[in-house]
Amino acid sequence: MKPQWLSADWPAPEWVHTCVTTRQLGSSQGPWKGFNLGDHVGDDPVHVAANRAELERELACRPAWLVQTHSTDVVRANSALTLEADAAWIDEPGIACTIMTADCLPVLFCDRAGTKVAAAHAGWRGLLDGVLENTLNALATESSEVLAWFGPAIGPQAFEVGSEVRDAFIQVDPQAASAFVPSDRAGHFLADIYQLARQRLNAVGVQSISGGDQCTVSDPLRFYSYRRDGQTGRMASLIWLSSK
Repeated sequence: MKPQWLSADWPAPEWVHTCVTTRQLGSSQGPWKGFNLGDHVGDDPVHVAANRAELERELACRPAWLVQTHSTDVVRANSALTLEADAAWIDEPGIACTIMTADCLPVLFCDRAGTKVAAAHAGWRGLLDGVLENTLNALATESSEVLAWFGPAIGPQAFEVGSEVRDAFIQVDPQAASAFVPSDRAGHFLADIYQLARQRLNAVGVQSISGGDQCTVSDPLRFYSYRRDGQTGRMASLIWLSSK
């Protein structure tokens, strides 16, 4: 049985390929049950290696894994090295920019001509500090020529944050207030990470934005969720080029 993975629905050239894995099938057991790709979450390394090997076989590309730290660092993807960063870009075929998430927002990018691609891991800290803007800078492409796609992340009905998070976003951009609504707990808000990311990209000229309609917390059959489960696995979002 082949895994039921997702791909971006966006107007990218046909030689731009995308994949978002789910937790279905795979070798992992226990709280990581399924297709866990995270090697830092306590899962059996043998199971993680088996899942990663299957991913590479299925996609016929070379994932470039990152050590993610909720930073704003962006690197050129390198499948031979594991680099510390939260976003990567590439302009050659066969190497997949790869990030892992379990509630944070995965954002995939390409230029309209299909010559460059990138992937960014946008938790609220990285989003606030500018990981998306740094990724665009690394692409060195006019913003009007960039396409973006939002993958599965914690949805606006599940992402409760304290007032300090809301205040921090509003200090950067007052319109961010519209992405927060009061929750049932005093001093807490429900945040729409999709809207916050859209605002940040719109502010720097990116208008073609797709996706942003799948909640990791509310779909335990398909998605890992740290907010929901605590100890859990990680999904991967990948983007790569093939020869035209």
